[in-house]
Amino acid sequence: ITLSPMCQYSAKDGIPNDWHFVHLGARASGGAGIVFTEAVHVEPRGRITQHCLGLWNDEQRDAFKRIAGFVEDQGAVPAIQLGHAGRKASVGRPWEGTEPIPVNAGGWNVISCSEHAYAKGWPEPTAMTKEDIARSMDDLVAATRRACEAGFKVLELHAAHGYLIHQFMSPLSNSRTDEYGGSFENRIRYLLESISVVRREWPEHLPLFLRLSITDWVEGGWSTDDSVKLCLLLKERDDVDLVDCSSGGNDPRQNIPIHPGYQVPFAQRIKEDTGMSTGAIGLINSPDLAESILANGQADLIILGRTLLADPVWPLRAANI
Repeated sequence: ITLSPMCQYSAKDGIPNDWHFVHLGARASGGAGIVFTEAVHVEPRGRITQHCLGLWNDEQRDAFKRIAGFVEDQGAVPAIQLGHAGRKASVGRPWEGTEPIPVNAGGWNVISCSEHAYAKGWPEPTAMTKEDIARSMDDLVAATRRACEAGFKVLELHAAHGYLIHQFMSPLSNSRTDEYGGSFENRIRYLLESISVVRREWPEHLPLFLRLSITDWVEGGWSTDDSVKLCLLLKERDDVDLVDCSSGGNDPRQNIPIHPGYQVPFAQRIKEDTGMSTGAIGLINSPDLAESILANGQADLIILGRTLLADPVWPLRAANI
């Protein structure tokens, strides 16, 4: 059982505090085997909101050490997700409407692979230059190094939910004409380069996960077949240990049929068609459903979000049913 990365929107200057200590520590002591931080951003303008976590300086790293250490002391594995929001950055918190915050109101200019706004009324991002891409790789390397120094034992690269890496992957958001756009091979280049620089910095004996949106749920976007094609390549490269199978987030036109276990078929498809280890996520809210996913070989990890938000000791309760 794994605690899914879930934004808490409770940080100041990207620094984790007592809220994060209690949130993550409670799930570790409640029986989760792997405890993930929320998305931790590699540079200030990569944050979704002003209140999101970061790992671009040593003060942030040192604050994470206490949390990772406590999680490990409870017998759980401390894990961190690294990401960059790209064009979906500089917005208000969900309870404030998740609306874009302009620069004159405390927001910041956003970047992406191309100059396509996420939705009507959202700002047009600045298309990244080759220099911007190189700088983002440097930021990712530095954050990876700090994650290791902070004591995390699993690292996940966030390439889902319409954030920067996903923006490069999907033809709905990527209209570049250089080697980072156009063909499938070009659109996944930014992801593969990100994996390579992380893997060079992240210790070989520690797992590297990848969160993917298996489909955009929009015609003409990133598809399940694209994800299978990508994961076959990842299997051959042998530098990603598990695919965390989510979906959507890159286009507001998506129409997702949500029900308990609605994303489990994605984990099963990737696992069966590519041989990659997978994590299943998506309204897995009962012990019987979780156990059936494992028993039927549909996935290798059960990744719980809202279920563990509602009940931090759910794993201990499930073990005693």
